[in-house]
Amino acid sequence: QVRLVESGGGLVQAGGSLRLSCAASGINITVNTMAWYRQAPGKQRELVARIVSDGSTNYADSLKGRFTISRDNAKNTVYLEINTLEPEDTAVYYCNYRRYSYGVGYNYWGQGTQVTVSS
Repeated sequence: QVRLVESGGGLVQAGGSLRLSCAASGINITVNTMAWYRQAPGKQRELVARIVSDGSTNYADSLKGRFTISRDNAKNTVYLEINTLEPEDTAVYYCNYRRYSYGVGYNYWGQGTQVTVSS
């Protein structure tokens, strides 16, 4: 059974930093692609960053530079570090794993962690 548990969100002032964690169980993050998404109030959920099985990473074009995705293989945990936070970063951040079976993709989501940035 796949389970993703996010933590690390909170209320921070603009310019601050946060590190979000996603503890995974039921899957091995080192052989799968893991991702972070976010959903701001009234907006669609959007991709923030991905980390692939070989450790390579990619980011949404509009978010490059302030976000860093990483993982700790021993802890089976994926991280998202956000620097120089802006009020526009206020959103619920979700960890994602997408499994493919016979060409059909199935998304698994955590419960999300709220990030609120005050100006």
